[in-house]
Amino acid sequence: MYVTMMMTDQMLELPPLLNGEVPMMHHMINGDASQQVILVQVNPGETFTIRREDGTLQCIQGPAEVPMMSPNGSIPPIHVPPGYISQVLEDNTGVRRVVVTPHSECYPPSYSPALSPTHHLPPPYMTHPHFIPASHTAYYPPASPGDVPPHQYYQHRLPPIYPEEIIPLYNMSTFLGREEYCKPQPKKPKERPAERQSLSRVSTPPSSSYKNGPACNSTPNGYSKNHSGTVATGGGGGGSPGNKRTERRARGSPKHTESDQQDPDLDARRDQDVPSGMDKPQVSKIQARSALVSWSRATQVGASGRGQADGAPHSCSYELLLADKSCDGKYRVVYSGEELQYTLTDLRPATDYHVRVSAVCNSVKGPHSEVRAFTTHSAPPETPLPPRLSHRTKSSLTLQWKPPVDNGSKITSYILEWDEGKKNSVFRECYFGHQRHFKVMRLCPAVGYTFRVAALNDIGPSGFSPEVVFHTTGSLPQMPLAPRLLRAGTSWVALEWTRPSGCSPDEAVTYTLEMQDDSKGPEFKAVYSGVELSSRVEGLSRNTSYRFRLTTCSAEWRSTPSSILVCRTSADKPGPPAAPRVTAVTSHGFCVAWDPPQDDGGCGDLTYLLEMSEGNAEEVSQWDVVYRGPLQEHVCKDLNAATRYSLRLSTIGSGGHSQYIDSLLVCTLSLPPGPCRPITVQGSVKHREVNLQWGPVCDGENESLVYSVEMSGVEEEAEPMQVYNGTHTECTVGSLLPGATYRFRVCAANDAGYGPFTEFLDVTTAAGPPGQCVVPVINLTSHTCAVVSWETDESSGADISGYQLDWGRDQDSLEMIYNGTETFCEISNLEAAASYCCRLQATNQAGAGPYSDLAWCRTPAAAPDAVVGLYLQESISLSADEEPFSPSTCLAVAWDEPNFNGQEITCYTIAMGDTLITAGNTTCHVIRNLHPDSEYSVQVRAENSVGAGPFGPSLQVRTKPLPPSPPRLECAATGPQSLKLRWGDSNSRGPSTDDTTYILQMEDRNQRFVPIYRGPSHTFKVQRLSESSRYTFRIQAVSEAGEGPFSDTYSFTTTKSVPPTLKAPRVAQLEGNSCEVTWESVPPMRGDRVSYVLQVLGGKESEYRQVYKGEDTAFQLFGLQWNTDYRLRVFVCRRCSDTSQELCGPFSPSTHFSPRRTNTAVALEPGCVSTSAPKALTDEQFASLIVLGVATISIIIAYLLQLLI
Repeated sequence: MYVTMMMTDQMLELPPLLNGEVPMMHHMINGDASQQVILVQVNPGETFTIRREDGTLQCIQGPAEVPMMSPNGSIPPIHVPPGYISQVLEDNTGVRRVVVTPHSECYPPSYSPALSPTHHLPPPYMTHPHFIPASHTAYYPPASPGDVPPHQYYQHRLPPIYPEEIIPLYNMSTFLGREEYCKPQPKKPKERPAERQSLSRVSTPPSSSYKNGPACNSTPNGYSKNHSGTVATGGGGGGSPGNKRTERRARGSPKHTESDQQDPDLDARRDQDVPSGMDKPQVSKIQARSALVSWSRATQVGASGRGQADGAPHSCSYELLLADKSCDGKYRVVYSGEELQYTLTDLRPATDYHVRVSAVCNSVKGPHSEVRAFTTHSAPPETPLPPRLSHRTKSSLTLQWKPPVDNGSKITSYILEWDEGKKNSVFRECYFGHQRHFKVMRLCPAVGYTFRVAALNDIGPSGFSPEVVFHTTGSLPQMPLAPRLLRAGTSWVALEWTRPSGCSPDEAVTYTLEMQDDSKGPEFKAVYSGVELSSRVEGLSRNTSYRFRLTTCSAEWRSTPSSILVCRTSADKPGPPAAPRVTAVTSHGFCVAWDPPQDDGGCGDLTYLLEMSEGNAEEVSQWDVVYRGPLQEHVCKDLNAATRYSLRLSTIGSGGHSQYIDSLLVCTLSLPPGPCRPITVQGSVKHREVNLQWGPVCDGENESLVYSVEMSGVEEEAEPMQVYNGTHTECTVGSLLPGATYRFRVCAANDAGYGPFTEFLDVTTAAGPPGQCVVPVINLTSHTCAVVSWETDESSGADISGYQLDWGRDQDSLEMIYNGTETFCEISNLEAAASYCCRLQATNQAGAGPYSDLAWCRTPAAAPDAVVGLYLQESISLSADEEPFSPSTCLAVAWDEPNFNGQEITCYTIAMGDTLITAGNTTCHVIRNLHPDSEYSVQVRAENSVGAGPFGPSLQVRTKPLPPSPPRLECAATGPQSLKLRWGDSNSRGPSTDDTTYILQMEDRNQRFVPIYRGPSHTFKVQRLSESSRYTFRIQAVSEAGEGPFSDTYSFTTTKSVPPTLKAPRVAQLEGNSCEVTWESVPPMRGDRVSYVLQVLGGKESEYRQVYKGEDTAFQLFGLQWNTDYRLRVFVCRRCSDTSQELCGPFSPSTHFSPRRTNTAVALEPGCVSTSAPKALTDEQFASLIVLGVATISIIIAYLLQLLI
């Protein structure tokens, strides 16, 4: 923010806006030569608020320069927040500026270096009583790089109020806008002086939010600008024609360049095609470092001012300009091209930017658009600088660092990391907090440590600073000896070490033992820290190598780690083998397998021990080792058949011998059995089965034997098949063919395997009934006829004497339709598209054979049957998009769906004489475009994919006559609350009958028509309407022929109500020859104001004369004559606000009054003198107010109770 100081006795050229107002303030400027003009520059995004003398607030939004006047002529002190200073700068023209800038890089802890200062002028230089800066919208560009965004600011308490004031030179509506004051005035064509003056006086404030404010209606110095015939403006467009001063260029506006010089060719092109002003660009997709700017296409305006509507279009290019400081900052072109959008990149976070765009058409550059301001989003802080060393000792380092740019969000904490002096590029956090310094303790002397720092705000963390190395002071202590191993167990090791030789006996030395576990990473971790010279490390793994080193430290130094000791824990006793199992058992051997133990005790190589003994484990006295080695299976051979053996397993490792698992019991198999005795037939042979019998094995045990019988045909290549497997020595073989020869043999089997088979036995079965016939074949010749054929079966051993064929719709409805010796049968009279099945049975001299499997068929589809059940529908429902149904020209025909004979019906054909109408797959159809009151004959047939069926019986139907047409609707009489409507039947298509009914409808508030009358009358009066309101109606006639169409809509408007008749006025005599007349009041009628007219008839006058017209309800008459009769009456006039018409109500009843002389009466000259009396509430008005208050309270209580319920 800049406050510019100018002495008024200097020849200072003010802006054109001020030049027109300076002559009105000669008493201010010429009265005191020491007065000074202060130009308060309001930056973009700021709001400058002034409290005026009447207490109202005047808001000025930047960019603008507000001239103010100092009454005492001194330079105003500027109240700035902590961390900022004000400097007075004077240029070559004698203009002094007060610039508010930050004091230095170091700020108090309670203020941010990028604090957006809220500028306060002291009371002597403010409009009464003081300025009120809107700090929530103000933004001031940072004075140096590294300042943070403008949303971090503080509000400061206003200073006390002093009696002196600063006088503003012009009102808020007269301050200069950015686009008019911050750029050179464009060249304009010549025009008349009067027209130029009127144009220069017309302007609008920069923001529409100030147009309706109370401070925009009057000037703060009490001088109105309306008496001169012009309006004070805020544009920089030039002032009056008599003002010859050169316009002063605003600070930050571009200078005139060579493009402002006259060029004949350029002027010719400008006359032909000049681009008009661009609309304000739009900014979207705003990020921390980018934003998308878009603008609309420019239009081209010729010299006459009209846009080019014809001819070839001219291409235009656009220039996008960007400024990032203020309205007066320099703009730079960031894009030039024909695109209508551009993405800005490399922006600074939390920074205010201003963009504008201009068009260049045919080398002619148009004016710049209005400025669009936007603010980029906040971002994580910038990468800070490396920390610096402020102090160091042998065992500590004190670091400090500077805060980086916070990019719009206040830095909340810092993260300091170090490598612990290990030089392995692995950093660990050593500090996290909001301080900017930290002391690292307990370090080693003469050791370098690497540090880096990062900042953190609400958006996120910044990147880490470059790494920096700092060394502690002192010399390196002697490296301690490596620790020694005392003992090692399966899960622990005991270590010891010696005290450093260079330490004094009184010096306290702390030992830190570190261990590295390869399974947890390459880093050493501390497992002991203390003053003892030995330690026992617990919780280790078995048979695992660990690396140990020792570090010694005292209060002043810390040694480097010692050399590394590598030691290994002991192994443990392994567990027994898991899941032992026996496979491949034979009569002389078996295979034993097992899994490794679940716990190997930490041993890498294991040896397995397998022991075996004959007999049960309880009876074993000696175990023989049959296997010892690393394999997990072993095959035991050369064993006795049918013998029991006991097995046990154990594991041997470096940690010892495991326990034995529970013993396994294995029994070897027996030897296969010998041959059986020959097989024989038991009993007689039947046609379907045979009973066989054989003897047991010749030698050996027969208790656990199993016998297997095989059967085969007499063919040489026939393969035998097993028909029996069991322990019995006899069996029955069934499902044989009659008259066929079969071969049988038998063998015995036990656990060891099968014995040899006996010799084959040939058996021939007896003759029997025929076997099951083959499924018959069905051949369909048409949809009503089928031929069934079958083959002859000769497998029964005897000749077939006949066949029986059963036929039906399903298995339950089968009936015999043929019995004979033929192998075919023809079936007729079938139904179309129906399913049928059949089965066949053969017979011979032995009996009847079984039925064959079912054979299925389905007859083909046919055309549909004839349509029956044709009838006429009286009512039908149609969708909204269909044409309405009229019984005079339409017929709704419906019918019953016929049998479709296997194929879905695709459509129906309706025959009306020679006319065929195709309908869809529906059982109803509306026939349209018929003649009213005519008779027709209708037939219907159905069609499917096979063809069309026959027509059904005809139906005689007749259409109805036409319904009546709607009459014309007219308004016979209008009133304020009613409309009298009438209608006739002059437009009716047919003769009017007495049975015609009329339906009158009116449009409601929801734009829906509701019926208000239904009857035979031709007039209707609509009541309970609102005055001066428009209503819409329509009418419909209904007769026996049906409901006619609705008429067009008619709109009628009610009239305004005349005021009501007042009661007779009341007259009260006052002192002397005067009286007071009062009458009742009338409230405003629908927003229209009412006035009262009082007329008096007195003495010998023949007509009433008007003595008062106004809004009061009381009037005093003076100068009355004594003992003279007067008559008074009053009526109400309503002034319509929309038509400026007065509607007068009827006269009230007259009141007779005759003034009487009293002792205190004072004689007055004849004549009537009237004055208006102050309005007072009458008793009726006071009672009305009480009733209204009680009603309001009752309504509120009822509403609250409704909410509670």
